[in-house]
Amino acid sequence: MLNKRHLPSITALQCFEAVTRHLSFTRAAEELNLTQSAVSKQVAQLEELLQHLLFRRVRRRLQMTPAGDLYLVEVRKILTQVEMSTHYLRSYGGETEVLRVSTPSTFGARWLVPRLKGWRLRHPSIHLDLCNEQEADDLLQGRSDLAFYFGQGSRPGTECLKLFGEELVPVCAPGSLPDQPFTDPTQLTDLVLLQNASRPQAWHDWFDSQGYHTEHSYHGPRFETFYMCIRAAQVGCGVALLPRFLVEEELADGKLVIPWQHAMPSSDAYYLAYPEHAAEVPKVRDFVKWMLEQIDSPDLTPI
Repeated sequence: MLNKRHLPSITALQCFEAVTRHLSFTRAAEELNLTQSAVSKQVAQLEELLQHLLFRRVRRRLQMTPAGDLYLVEVRKILTQVEMSTHYLRSYGGETEVLRVSTPSTFGARWLVPRLKGWRLRHPSIHLDLCNEQEADDLLQGRSDLAFYFGQGSRPGTECLKLFGEELVPVCAPGSLPDQPFTDPTQLTDLVLLQNASRPQAWHDWFDSQGYHTEHSYHGPRFETFYMCIRAAQVGCGVALLPRFLVEEELADGKLVIPWQHAMPSSDAYYLAYPEHAAEVPKVRDFVKWMLEQIDSPDLTPI
């Protein structure tokens, strides 16, 4: 970690960023309500710290150096993050706690969000902050308080509650179906198999679970999220292999249909995890209790 003497001040970064926009120390000083010499001194100290010139004078006009252009990108990220963090904290009252919950994207939108209705009324002092980004060490590094994930129920340093399993079914738009019903599941390859990047083996395993094999099980456009697969299937791009619970609404509305009636149970399941040391933290305990009520499984225990 850098010594504090090697870290620039926020004031120096603000001075640098203002000068880059105006290409003038004088106008930057006016914006920041500082003297021209103060701004110039801050930038000079920054250049000394970086050991790179950030500006140069060409024909009595200020220009940025390549090093200045490079540094500006990072400085704007830093200043933007500081501004966002400040607004973030100011937006809550002194009694409000923030509960950070990470979740897979489609799972969060399709399953989790509808089950948060009423949370604010029961827990007005706990502000939920949901994010899609997930890293294996988010919980242990303190970037999230709880995390929903799909996989095996074992993560070092955490308690994991098994929520439910899933079964995968093929779905497509009604207009994608041929006039004659399928007599063989491998005929689905004629519709184009939509692939999900997080489940590259899914189609192969689905065919294999029925005793079939096709060389096309890995062929087809690849999508990063289940939501993309759902939309692609809806608009007729092909047939997607999806957890049934994620497409119940589309199946009920007739926007999607199941072209071959075979559901393959997944060996993994959905879990809610939190750090072992946070098990008795009130806001974590309240959220776990709420989730157990939503899935009507009060007998769930940590594993």
